[in-house]
Amino acid sequence: MRFNLNLTINLNLMKNLFLLLLLLSLLGCTKTNAQLQFNGDFEKISTETKFPTGWTGVASLAKFYDYAVDSTIVQHGKYSLSIASKGNGGVFGNVMFYNANRFKGKTIELRGYIKTENVTGGYAGFWLRIDGTTAFNNMADQNIHGTTDWKEYSITLPYDEEKAININAGALLVGRGKMWFDNMQLLIDGKPIERAEIKKIVLTKAQQDTAFSKKSGIDKIVTNQQQIKNLTMLGQVWGFIKYHHHEVAKGNYNMDAELFRVMPSVLKATNNSELSAAIEQWVDKFGVPQKCGDCKPFTGTDVTLQPDYGQLFDRSVLSASLTDKLTYILNNRNNTAKNYYVDMVWGVGNPVFNNENPYYGMEYPDAGFRLLCLYRYWNMIKYFYPYRHLIGEDWNKALPEFIPQFVNDANAQAYMVTAMAMISSIHDTHANIWSANEPLEDYRGRFSPPFKAKFIEDKLVVTGYYNDTLSVEDKFKIGDIITAINGVSVTELVKKFLPITAASNYPTQLRDMPRAYLLRSNQQNFTFTITRDGKTLTQDIEGIPHDKINYAIDFNPDPKLPGYYLIDKQIGYLYPAKYHNKDLPEIEKLFKDTKGIIIDMRCYPSEFMPFTFVPFIKTGDADFVKFSQGRVAEPGVFLLSPPLKVNPTVAYKGKVIVIVNEQTQSQAEYTTMAFQSSPNVTVIGSTTAGADGNVSQIVLPGNISTLISGIDVLYPDGTETQRKGVKIDMVIKPTIVGVKAGHDEPLEKAKKLILNNDRP
Repeated sequence: MRFNLNLTINLNLMKNLFLLLLLLSLLGCTKTNAQLQFNGDFEKISTETKFPTGWTGVASLAKFYDYAVDSTIVQHGKYSLSIASKGNGGVFGNVMFYNANRFKGKTIELRGYIKTENVTGGYAGFWLRIDGTTAFNNMADQNIHGTTDWKEYSITLPYDEEKAININAGALLVGRGKMWFDNMQLLIDGKPIERAEIKKIVLTKAQQDTAFSKKSGIDKIVTNQQQIKNLTMLGQVWGFIKYHHHEVAKGNYNMDAELFRVMPSVLKATNNSELSAAIEQWVDKFGVPQKCGDCKPFTGTDVTLQPDYGQLFDRSVLSASLTDKLTYILNNRNNTAKNYYVDMVWGVGNPVFNNENPYYGMEYPDAGFRLLCLYRYWNMIKYFYPYRHLIGEDWNKALPEFIPQFVNDANAQAYMVTAMAMISSIHDTHANIWSANEPLEDYRGRFSPPFKAKFIEDKLVVTGYYNDTLSVEDKFKIGDIITAINGVSVTELVKKFLPITAASNYPTQLRDMPRAYLLRSNQQNFTFTITRDGKTLTQDIEGIPHDKINYAIDFNPDPKLPGYYLIDKQIGYLYPAKYHNKDLPEIEKLFKDTKGIIIDMRCYPSEFMPFTFVPFIKTGDADFVKFSQGRVAEPGVFLLSPPLKVNPTVAYKGKVIVIVNEQTQSQAEYTTMAFQSSPNVTVIGSTTAGADGNVSQIVLPGNISTLISGIDVLYPDGTETQRKGVKIDMVIKPTIVGVKAGHDEPLEKAKKLILNNDRP
């Protein structure tokens, strides 16, 4: 079985992971009325919006990108649409349409023409997303950039008529430049969408239950010791019923609404006996499951993780009567692969959390919904997170610890910071709040200095410049060590922000902290204390709006360099962020007679390489990976799959040096593991991001969108990659002296290992 560990889609740069989640979050608040007629030639213009009927430019991105109807540059008819960047701010511009109809069919195709002008730092393309499924494509792999004439492009995706909810699609421009698009078609099984058969929608009982869609009715909670115990047990029982009971699995209950129905009586309980009585009465309403003849616990060497039920069955809090009923439900649980609230991606095995309402309009949810945020996330992690055993702390303790924090959050910003702390507590670099979030941005700060800084030798060091404004290069020199920011030491700031910096390990937390927190402020003026050549200096500088800094250079440090070339005619160099599988024949020819190849994996690969590029350098038949995946039929159990291997094709004879660091994340780590299955490969560098495996999205009340690493990725010998990162043969880290001198020390070491026949 081949597993596609490509983060669900092919991404051009790591930043496109952010783009995907940002795009998904924006869809919930920019929907237009459902359109059966697809105005793909843009000839019908709305008299109200002056834009093509059925189409809209995402308003929150309009300060960075212009959306316009063009009557002079067209491919067909009178009009085309264009997206043009205004400056260096923002990540992408997006024009979209939305269709809420459900159709009968197997495939969906979006087809149309694109023309570009000076597209740099990204790409132009169409995008197509089918809500309710994982079907998504944004044409990042086609990498349309530069100046191109009209050409037809298309996206074809599988259409699951049983799960598909909405069709969201459009065009997007990532980076700078301008694009036009025109003469678009939307086809279901090859037929125009206007002629496709509409599928009759039968709402489940859960979908029909909208009693608490706006508020829970629970505003104030006193968090004394008994109440925290009450709410802790409610959260455990609620999640258990959600993922184990047959009637819930069928979609007969809206579990959000059911939580708010039982919560008032739980809050009234003054002791454990009253608590058990309230919860037991609520459990009874779901009915008694039929006897299950095949619900025995999984055992054996292929089981990597067993369920942990917390206090549900130890009788320390809940009554014997309630415990017996929960035990019966466990022994006669939903034993099918179908559950209304969770599914597994076919062929991969990472969870898909279905039918979870994000409650987009709730910037500051009431107390009931804030607890729903905690309960939803805590139970997803408890039953479907493959790395629960690597969190580092007892996940059972997280529930009572976060209850008073969520209950007492006084405003939207406090709620978002608490949610960020909860998400960060699982220590997963994939986990973060990826959706556009104004309260969180207000907390982080709206201004940043225009220079780059990263941690080197555990010190915050100036390493470059984003914008040469305000004479920044005169005040800050590469190699300057920042010791304090606005009067607070960097050491204190790191300690403050560690709990809300989501990453698998400390080096990756330090990777993300400068951009996320340290170099951010709501005050435009910054004061830095720095050390330069043994002297302490104080430098003041005026910050610029954070969203106007061109962070694209972090993902493409030297845009002028190609993705592959020769060094001194003896070494092949490959930068996977610019690699494309179509170039492989030329690369094989160019690198054939070199002494060695340097693969600079301090980036995110633009394409999936394990079964394309890796066979070129692979010798031998060693396995490179195995996986552990969860089960819908037994929540909390994870089973090991057989190992996977890459077979060689060309058998390159020279050495291969792979350079890694904290920028090496997810697909980059997985690809490195594939390289390591060949004996001629040496990995040098420093700790990688430690977040491997396909991602799964989680949505939480208040338009919070986050991710988890959805499957457990292991070396053939069982070594974990999560949190630790990939295996490294030789640790080589940048030094402050090297940065000041302009040296890339890992790259220089890689050259020596090849040319001087050095050994790690």
